[in-house]
Amino acid sequence: MENLSRRSLLAAGAVGGAALAAGTAHAASFGNPDQPPQGAINSTPGALSNPGPRNPALEEQLPSFQNQPPTDVGNMPMMWSSFNIMPKRIQGGGWARQATATEFPAAKEVSGVNMRLGPGGIREMHWHLAGEWALMTNGLCRITVLDPEGRAYVRDVGVGDIWFFPAGYPHSLQGLGPDGCEFVIVFDDAYQSEYNTLLLTDWFIHTPPKVLGQNFGVPAETFKNIPLHDLWIFQGQEPPALSVDQAAVASGGTPPDPFTFSLTGTRPVIDGAGGTIHLADSRSFKVSKTVAAAIETIKPGALRRMHWHPNADEWQYWIKGKGRMTVFNAGPRAQTIDFQAGDLGVVPKSQGHYIENTGTEDVQVLAVFRAPEYQEIDLSNWLAHAPPELVAQHLNIDPSVIARFPKGQPGIQPG
Repeated sequence: MENLSRRSLLAAGAVGGAALAAGTAHAASFGNPDQPPQGAINSTPGALSNPGPRNPALEEQLPSFQNQPPTDVGNMPMMWSSFNIMPKRIQGGGWARQATATEFPAAKEVSGVNMRLGPGGIREMHWHLAGEWALMTNGLCRITVLDPEGRAYVRDVGVGDIWFFPAGYPHSLQGLGPDGCEFVIVFDDAYQSEYNTLLLTDWFIHTPPKVLGQNFGVPAETFKNIPLHDLWIFQGQEPPALSVDQAAVASGGTPPDPFTFSLTGTRPVIDGAGGTIHLADSRSFKVSKTVAAAIETIKPGALRRMHWHPNADEWQYWIKGKGRMTVFNAGPRAQTIDFQAGDLGVVPKSQGHYIENTGTEDVQVLAVFRAPEYQEIDLSNWLAHAPPELVAQHLNIDPSVIARFPKGQPGIQPG
């Protein structure tokens, strides 16, 4: 065996002692529980450095990915995306960008579209193989839809209003006034693409003129000037007053359940110092039998309490503000993700999560579920409704303290 000098033995002992000291200093503790320990608290400046290559602008958007909390553990699918990184399809009357399961694989239940229609801009008359749910985020829009009983519905919708068109129901959208409109669409099919719809002009273009004439009971020459390509989003003329359009389609009768609903105009299910939650599902918006949704407004410093949804994935669209969400799954696995306006998030069904407002303005998040009804299990509410001695034995907390845990669901705790 090779002889070891006294100096080398001392050096080895020093390294081992340092490693032992580091291990002791960073042993599992409250707020830093896992082995091997994770997070910057367990590292050194040299190990934390990142010489590159780097994209600082992107790193600044997702700081928790660069420096995770020590409570994060394990690997999870990428549950963050953003409309901000999706290419826009731009035409004369407006634009759209989308995130289907192709672009955002973690979103396995719904797909999303962000669409802008300029003043008078028309989203061509069409229908889908999936149901379409939408929230207005800017401006004013006129929607038209026909149900299978031949009953037409025409309404103008503004910020905070929603609509739902069941699969196969033909409809159209048009931006109104000087500003047009912007909205987010959610399809109840993760692979439904806004660029792959059944368009009125496409069917006409691909039907023989003789068949068109016979179908509509007019000469085939009637259709000689139809466009030879689809319109999708095109610039139209300002429509007449709403009452005029409604009168023009009134002969078929009125659908029993409205296709529109004022989500933010409802009484919030939560309204407190920490924020508000507005909710719409098939119990209040009866036509929407496949999509439930909530708008959550979280005040600066407030916390959307720890909870999960047992009946569906949660698809998120961040409307404004800056926040941070942590998702918990079996394993254990926990991942913290940062969000800003225009970003998208997903929380798989039954996985625990919470949201912190990390900015100086309100966070507003649209949460969408492919389910007829909204369901939530609130962690605090569960523990507050379990035998206190049972909970006390799990957490080493006095039962009198457990009795002070918040009850009720859902919940937002102020900062």
